[in-house]
Amino acid sequence: MLKREELPDCPVATTVQLIGNKWKLLILRNLLARPWRFNELRKSLDGISQKVLTESLRSMESDGIIVRTVYAEVPPRVEYSLSELGETLRPILDAMQAWGQEYKENNI
Repeated sequence: MLKREELPDCPVATTVQLIGNKWKLLILRNLLARPWRFNELRKSLDGISQKVLTESLRSMESDGIIVRTVYAEVPPRVEYSLSELGETLRPILDAMQAWGQEYKENNI
């Protein structure tokens, strides 16, 4: 998790730093619906590399936005889900979805 002094002064810049790239937003979009396994996420995100997905998941886990759960099974099962903090992003992503939908309907 980033320390307070490592974050930008601007709250918008802080949000962008934490979730403001294409892949993190699309991962969050999926996790809003349900927990996902790594390979499910990779297959659902056309064009993402395994390396970028791994880095994005680790970063969001480190920032407290998602939770990685390992189940003691053979073979091991790992699921990613939103943390309580991650759930607080739901209104932001819902607003982005609504804005995008309205844009597509009225401007294309």
